[in-house]
Amino acid sequence: MPVTHASLPANLAEHLHDNEMHVWQLAYRAEQRRAPLRALLAAYLGIEAARLSVVDDAFGRPVLGPAHAQAFGFNWSHSGSHALVALGRHVAPGIDVELQRPRPRALDIARRFFSTAEADALAALPADQRSAAFLDLWTAKEAVLKALGRGLAFGLHRLSITRTDAGLMLCQLEQDDVDAWQLRSLSLDTSLVAALAWRGAPRLVRHFRLTDTL
Repeated sequence: MPVTHASLPANLAEHLHDNEMHVWQLAYRAEQRRAPLRALLAAYLGIEAARLSVVDDAFGRPVLGPAHAQAFGFNWSHSGSHALVALGRHVAPGIDVELQRPRPRALDIARRFFSTAEADALAALPADQRSAAFLDLWTAKEAVLKALGRGLAFGLHRLSITRTDAGLMLCQLEQDDVDAWQLRSLSLDTSLVAALAWRGAPRLVRHFRLTDTL
């Protein structure tokens, strides 16, 4: 997935094709709240950020307000000084990013909240590999749950993910067909772990890194 360094032209939406997913990596500070997200979405819509309406749905997922609700679907996640935004037409993406750091309670958390198969797979790994494997699972599960529109309230144990030679694979999701889903790990820098998910056909994922802070 090549990375394109870019500024924010006013006609971004013209470059978002129906068979694509755009993923933007942004600099982020907590005090900015949703300002970077709003600036990016407004650029795709060709309007000023002040005119943009972003509302939370019944499950707390941010969505475009009624005036632009049909333009595209989006999702975002932030960790530390980094944020990721995923956008696609006629789709509801889910994205999650986490800072890569030791997770000494990874196995305890997995046994409490993950599926039995996932917890057993983590337990079988050498201790020095568990933190990275745990974050792979965590971000993938979060991405799927955010794409599902339910978030963590749905229950981390109600879906199961495994890693194959081809990458992450969703192998169980209660009340849904796993073959209808796409799940990708995202290659960023070594300090970050991230995943992207959506329900629907495969798409070309294009990754952009904003050169300037929004």
